[in-house]
Amino acid sequence: MNSGSESTTVAEAVLRCLEAEGVEHIFGVPGGALTPLFECLLDHPNMRHVLAKHEGGASFMANGYARVRRRLGVCFATTGPGGTNALTGIASSFSDSVPVLLITGQTATRAFGRGSLQDSSGLGIDLVEIYKPVTKLSAMLANPERMPDLMRRALRTAFSGRPGPVHLSIPVDMMKQEISWTPVAPARYRPACAPVDRNATAAAARALLEAERPCIVVGHGANLAGAAAALVAIAEKLHIPVATTPMAKSIFPENHPLSLGVYGFAGHARAETYLLGDYVDVLVVIGSSLGELVTNAWDKNLQPTKQLIQIDIDPCELGKNYPVDLGIIGDARVVLEEIGTQVDALLLTPEFSRGLRARSDDPLEAFREEVPRYSVRPPMSMRSASVAMMKPQQVIREMQAAMPDDALLFIDSGNCVSWSIHYFESRKPDTYFVNMGLASMGHATAGVVGGKLAAPTKTVVALVGDAAFAMNGMEVHTAVEHSAAIVWIVLNNSGHGMVYHGEKMLLGRHLNACHFSVPLDIAGMARSMGARGFKVETPIELRAALQEAIASGVPCVIDAKIDPEEIPHSLARRARTVGAAQDNQALSVRVPLIKK
Repeated sequence: MNSGSESTTVAEAVLRCLEAEGVEHIFGVPGGALTPLFECLLDHPNMRHVLAKHEGGASFMANGYARVRRRLGVCFATTGPGGTNALTGIASSFSDSVPVLLITGQTATRAFGRGSLQDSSGLGIDLVEIYKPVTKLSAMLANPERMPDLMRRALRTAFSGRPGPVHLSIPVDMMKQEISWTPVAPARYRPACAPVDRNATAAAARALLEAERPCIVVGHGANLAGAAAALVAIAEKLHIPVATTPMAKSIFPENHPLSLGVYGFAGHARAETYLLGDYVDVLVVIGSSLGELVTNAWDKNLQPTKQLIQIDIDPCELGKNYPVDLGIIGDARVVLEEIGTQVDALLLTPEFSRGLRARSDDPLEAFREEVPRYSVRPPMSMRSASVAMMKPQQVIREMQAAMPDDALLFIDSGNCVSWSIHYFESRKPDTYFVNMGLASMGHATAGVVGGKLAAPTKTVVALVGDAAFAMNGMEVHTAVEHSAAIVWIVLNNSGHGMVYHGEKMLLGRHLNACHFSVPLDIAGMARSMGARGFKVETPIELRAALQEAIASGVPCVIDAKIDPEEIPHSLARRARTVGAAQDNQALSVRVPLIKK
């Protein structure tokens, strides 16, 4: 035994590693193959087990927890169906680069391949192989003595470079075996190291100083890096307008004078007009691969007149969809801070001693007056409380009025993504959370529980559709059990609204596959789980219910009956041109472009 080491069990070693990482909540569903871990957990009062109602919900909660805390999210699932149930949540974390550790129990090694119950070894359904395509590492413990090293490798992998989920499978007969354990602080096995190419950042700084009309497009990678403060600092220092991708919404305050809003799916006319005109000379893209939803299906007009600079921690993303003139590999926060330092250094040189290139003729203020934020002005139905049936836009208006600026908003997949991206104004960093990599329905319905436990003092709200709520709505009971004061606002249109609208616009008819013949009583479901349930049909009722729910300090679900025929503008635009866009050109109705 090495000096400083001690004897412990495999299960205890796992929990000690998690404790050292600062993990305070573990989300999961128990099972026989996990029993030794749960037994050990009783001796770790600083870590709480959060009993989910489904392993899919647990993996979404771990995702929400990791995104809000910017630390490791952890979920447990038992062998066999427990492991397969968690797959979608882990795949969502992989798509969105979220560091989550999934630990699955495993049948005893002596039973591998003998037809044992829920065998998920390599001789069974093989959970390790199932998870390989959707994790950065998927492995099974083969030797108990290797458990500490395997845990450290998994955690190092989860946080190295582009973050992401990892999966470990532990046979139940190994969990109680005695091993040698030597405590190692996380900083010693995954030291923080954020190298940056100073020649590249110096070139970027020079390009921005010399630019006449620079612009920044910031993506989800900047969120993951915690780059909000660095982004605001450099935008203000150099007077650069900023657009965000849909997933990066909230990293730059949308009420800031330099904000163009969201560019891409459900985005804003101001951002689209500014970026697609023959206007921007130097474009800096931070933490985005410029995929389909970010670029209106790879619009060829998204090209600066002089230079495209792309910053990403993953070198494989540089130049993947648009050729770049300068690629910078690195953590978004570190790179932006270094560019700021290089700008300051250049301003001390004779070449730039007179300060920044004059941008007093920058027409940004006039441009904001000329081009509205919205693709279409907010309809009268958004401003009026007298319409016959409540519109989703009115729901967003009431949310904006009732929620504090620093409230955390989780958005589930469906039409609520379009409504919230376009009409909700995010004013504080790290307050808007949406899963657009995999676009998993039920993600926010469950994930919001992890978000609230990660930030217990914040107001936390989830905007979900009734179909998404149906998938993971039982996790309201999990919030009740943990006294997590969350508000779910459920847009109830009796089914899958986005599919319904898509059928109508693309086919001219409905396929009778997306409507609930018996509408869900969402408020009644909430009350049956111990939460408060509100049923609202007008903006006035919604306003009162939302104010009461936020003030109550208990889990609340608002069942908001909305007009099922109201179509998001972004969906209508896409449908109008999808038939004519076989070459993957912009799936959008072009707006007039400003020129230099």
